[in-house]
Amino acid sequence: MRIGFIGTGNMGEPMARNLIRAGYTLTVFNRTRERAERLRPDGARIAASPAEAARDAEVAVTMLADDHAVEEVAGAMLSTMQRDCIHMSCSTISVRLAKRLAEMHAAHGQGYVSATVVGRPEAAAARKLWVTAAGPEEQVERCRPIMEAIGRGISIAGTDAWKANLMKIAANFMIVSMLETFGEVFALLRKSGLDQGRFLGIINEVFDSPVYANYGRIVAEEKFEPAGFKLRLGMKDTNLVLASSSDFAVPMPLASLIRDRFLEAIAHGHGELDWAALAKVASLNAAVPPTAL
Repeated sequence: MRIGFIGTGNMGEPMARNLIRAGYTLTVFNRTRERAERLRPDGARIAASPAEAARDAEVAVTMLADDHAVEEVAGAMLSTMQRDCIHMSCSTISVRLAKRLAEMHAAHGQGYVSATVVGRPEAAAARKLWVTAAGPEEQVERCRPIMEAIGRGISIAGTDAWKANLMKIAANFMIVSMLETFGEVFALLRKSGLDQGRFLGIINEVFDSPVYANYGRIVAEEKFEPAGFKLRLGMKDTNLVLASSSDFAVPMPLASLIRDRFLEAIAHGHGELDWAALAKVASLNAAVPPTAL
């Protein structure tokens, strides 16, 4: 199967590499060309534009930062994608855009599948992402081998592509809620002089969750660089949660609080740090002495 892959950043690069290792023929594009060039030794062909990457593809995969980037790339690919080619979007985008993309591609005789992924870059490299997919059943099944090549498991959210996006938005909200909790609890422990490492050991035994263990360690050790997922993108995802809560008339007061926490973190210059640095805000607000951090 011929795949066009657009977006070879922190997540896209290891995903594309795993597809090449699985035997797929890839033509890749990235706005910063040197990121795409890293895949040339693996056998990827480098395209000069998204339109070129999608031209001969049977499936065009996008892994991009936000709605604007995905919509721009989709518009560029539209005229070169063949009929029956499927746009498989792995990006975290709004429900509204997912609906528009499905309609846009259908009008051109093309397919659209949302295949959102949960996991950090190291999980992508190890092929341990969890994929949540949605779209017309036949199109999802055509894309299933691609999803299997990048992840450890697949959940199907339904036949409407936007449902996978809402599930991904909800999953990310669960993670940022956990980061806010870690920040508040660790600020309390640090200021009172208790051992946060011992506390984290207890939490890991109680919850037995790799997500708690991984993010708890990052927050406890304050290892926010290099960023696996930048804090400013975490704020973008929280805004997506709030947009969906408005669309479906569901009050989400915690999401509003966390959005303000992200604003505080960005105001302090932490936007390019890992989104786990959201936890730093609680320490700043609690006036935790620097020597205790």
